[in-house]
Amino acid sequence: MIDVKTPDFSKNSDGLIPAIIQDSVSAKVLMLGYMNAEALEQTKKSKRVTFYSRSKRRLWVKGEESKNFLDVVAISIDCDQDAILIQATPHGPTCHSGDDSCFHSDVGPLLSIIPKLETLLKTRRDFPQEGSYTSKLLAEDTVRIAQKVGEEGVEVALAAVVADEQEFIGELADLWFHSLLLMAKKKLDFGEVLAELRRRNL
Repeated sequence: MIDVKTPDFSKNSDGLIPAIIQDSVSAKVLMLGYMNAEALEQTKKSKRVTFYSRSKRRLWVKGEESKNFLDVVAISIDCDQDAILIQATPHGPTCHSGDDSCFHSDVGPLLSIIPKLETLLKTRRDFPQEGSYTSKLLAEDTVRIAQKVGEEGVEVALAAVVADEQEFIGELADLWFHSLLLMAKKKLDFGEVLAELRRRNL
């Protein structure tokens, strides 16, 4: 999904067009930069987002100093061929402030809770917190956590049949949480599951 039709860089006298970067999992807008034809070509070739820096007057790989790179998942352009949308996988915070997005807001796509939860689970795994249910469960072996996921799955099935809607939703949330916890134990990311679903052309 990297190859795209060439944008019309001639629409602006400086040969630059805006490039919007979006988290490929949460759909959250991470930042806005500018690209010329060379920056886009390098982005496609390296599969790492590369802008043209108007202040430095040169190509600039996002993360070249911080190492918070943006790995390209897909590139598309708008109908007027004068704007680029790049879906990417961020490695660390995108904003220089340390935030995950340059657009500071407490409100984001609902799905953005997934990467936030994954970060929390990884932190509890790598830096156990005393008294934390999550840290305690992550300290168990994989079999115990897998058993917990199985238990939650049964509770979801039962709630679907005998419980009200809100209880069913609560049980589904428990199942999702423990499934993500199991993935953290096995050092897998939710994005890998989404990629598998995409591979199946659903």
